[in-house]
Formats: sequence, structure tokens, C-alpha cells
Amino acid sequence: MNKEKRIGIPRALLYYKYNVLWHTFFKELGFKIVTSPATNKKILQQGASLAVDESCLPVKIFLGHVDYLKNKADYIFIPRIASFKKNEELCCKFQGLYDITVNTFPDLNILHYNVDVNEFRRESLEFLRMGLTVCKNPIKIFRAYRKGKFKQKHLQKKKIRRQARLLKNKKLKKILIVAHPYILFDGFTGKTILDYLKSQNIAIIDADIAQKKLVKKLSQKISQDLYWTYNKELVGAIDLYKNKVDGIIYVSAFPCGPDSLVVEICQKKIKNIPSINIIIDELQGEAGLITRLESFIDILEYQQKSAKNYKS
Repeated sequence: MNKEKRIGIPRALLYYKYNVLWHTFFKELGFKIVTSPATNKKILQQGASLAVDESCLPVKIFLGHVDYLKNKADYIFIPRIASFKKNEELCCKFQGLYDITVNTFPDLNILHYNVDVNEFRRESLEFLRMGLTVCKNPIKIFRAYRKGKFKQKHLQKKKIRRQARLLKNKKLKKILIVAHPYILFDGFTGKTILDYLKSQNIAIIDADIAQKKLVKKLSQKISQDLYWTYNKELVGAIDLYKNKVDGIIYVSAFPCGPDSLVVEICQKKIKNIPSINIIIDELQGEAGLITRLESFIDILEYQQKSAKNYKS
């Protein structure tokens, strides 16, 4: 394969979970990687103009990133993931992402994989299939995938250790943020929240940072009916961290049905800790969002002072 070939990777959706895997894999195969920038108003507006009105905000953002990359790379990488495990599924936007992109950009040169265990399409085999379209050496492809998985798992373990140290710091107020990484770390949807909490010297505990097998098991305590994989992981993390934090902030994007249902279930089941539900839409104003965060932190401080006065 020509080493000058460029692969465009949209900085949206599952990029925030698997970017280390993807970058490593394509670099090992000799690609030059072109990543779209952090989400800005121009990218969002362009994505919104391309998407149907009923699309959720993250899909609109994703299409804006694809549009940004369409003339900047030889291939655009579009993953499709339906399920990793039997009796579990991912949200329909991940299942339909490839089709949505193809219909929106019919002339795009797409490189993709399709993970769906119900169709016997496992991740490792899908990476091999995808790799064979640009590289004729299956051993090289398999090694690239293994190296990517190793780096991804190593980073996750590093994040878990760092978060464990934060939880032990008794000097810091800790807030658990329950949000998908593509919402929390996106330049438009999550930046204001993260920046404000950091400015208040608050330790941000990320619900996505946890041992996945453990939190999936713990999710059964809150709901035994959830089958959306990523939502199960977040719900289990709430049970894992609820007694170690001062408050919970739920962040979701409009109009996400699965997230709305999960937040409602969690707020009904978990009542002994202050929480707030923030729904981000494309018209979200920064000032209004900060006002809500300020009010929530004031509530936490008031409750903590009241608890101290009661004990004294």
C-alpha cells in the first residue's frame, strides 16, 4: 500500500472511546491520519443542515465532521457497531451510521468495519476484513489490531488508576459525571461543563472510566432490563461510585431516547445523593448552562454545611 494514503477519522461519536485503537491500527498499516478538529459552530451547523430533523445532536455533529474531511483524505473511516455480545445492542445511531453516511455522501470513499455478533461478525475478524481491502498481508493486519487493542486497554487501566487516586483525595469535592464520552469530551457539548468544574477545583469522576465487566454486573442492581451496552456500563458505574462522590451530573444530548430513559430510572432508584440532569441541544447557551452548574454546586455546599452542623 502507498504510504501516502490518507485516512480521515471524524472526531465524533465513538472516536472518544476507540481513537487509540483506530490511530494505532491505521498507522501500523502505513496510513497518514487526518483527524477533524474539535467541534465548533461551523461544523455543527453544517452537520445540522445535512441531517434529518429527527437526528440526535451527536449524529448531526458526526455528519459535520465527515463533511469537513470529505476532500481532505483518500478514505473516510466510518465504523458500524451493532453488538459486541448476545442479548446486548448499541444505540440505533451506531447501527445505522454507515448507511446514514453513505446516503448523505454518496460519492465518499469509505473504509469501514461492521461488528455484530448476532451475524457472527466479531471485531477482530472485521478489522482483518477491513485491513485486507488496503493491505494484502494478514499477519501485518492482525499485529496492527493487537497493538491497537493493547494500547487501548493500557490507557483505560491508566485512567482507572488516576481516577482511583482522585477518589482518595479528601480535600476535593467530587462530582460523578454520567455521560457518553462523545458528549462529555466533545468541543461543543461537554467543554463548558468540564471547564467550569475544573475552574471550581472540583474533581471530575468519569462514569465511563471503570472495569467494564464489573460495572455491567453492578448495573443489574439498578435495572435488569437494559440491553444497550454503553448505557449498562454507565449505570453500573453509578452504583460503583455513588458512595464516593458528593453529587451526580447526568449529561445527555437531545433527543436521545435511551439516555432519557436511563436517567429517569437512575434518578428514581438513587435518591440519597444530589443530582442534576442536563440535556444539551444545538441551541444550548453557555451562560444558562453555567448558571445551572453554579446552582447545583451551591446546593452541594449547603447540604454539606447542614450535615456538619447537624453532627456538631
